[in-house]
Amino acid sequence: MKKYILFDNDGVLVETEIWYFRANEKILKEELNITLELPLYLEIMTRGGSAWEIAQAQGIKNSIIEKCRHKRDALYQHYLKTENITIDYVQEILNYLSQTYKMGIVTTSRRVDFDLIHHNRGIVDFMDFTLCVEEYAKAKPHPDPYLAGLKKFNAKADEAIVVEDSQRGLDSAFAAKIDCVIVKNEFTKNNDFSKAKYFIDSLNELKQLLS
Repeated sequence: MKKYILFDNDGVLVETEIWYFRANEKILKEELNITLELPLYLEIMTRGGSAWEIAQAQGIKNSIIEKCRHKRDALYQHYLKTENITIDYVQEILNYLSQTYKMGIVTTSRRVDFDLIHHNRGIVDFMDFTLCVEEYAKAKPHPDPYLAGLKKFNAKADEAIVVEDSQRGLDSAFAAKIDCVIVKNEFTKNNDFSKAKYFIDSLNELKQLLS
């Protein structure tokens, strides 16, 4: 019997992943003349790396990379403020699920970005807690984020289910021995989801899956 739902954030509750990619892509090109191809970016993200390792491999100084990283962060936050990142019906689905389950968000987003994303959005109102990248030891694909989520609930792994859209997140849940539902996302559709327990086309199907 599942009692707890641990949600990933980006790509599951809000459509932000494409904008993070575009912020990296734009700054790398404009500042360092590096072309960031999407397949390589997805491969880097899957193993928990950073797009900036491409610059490091070319011998670019860390001080220059850090300046570019700050520009990337600023551009990403601009996108978060100006682009439509809403996924339809998320609040209605969470309202329904909250009648039966305790829920939390476990994300690799920085707290500053997470709070910007969720300002006046209403999603976190349904959550018992939110965990960002600063609040656990190692990021996804390590098990630490979801183990921290279990600890917050004082729950056993078999009492919880994770909702993810990426291989990196799935690997994290699998390493924590928690069943994982993959929700379809075009941005991550070519990831390896062979370790997933369930697959759904939209978050709305979670209601039927867990009923």
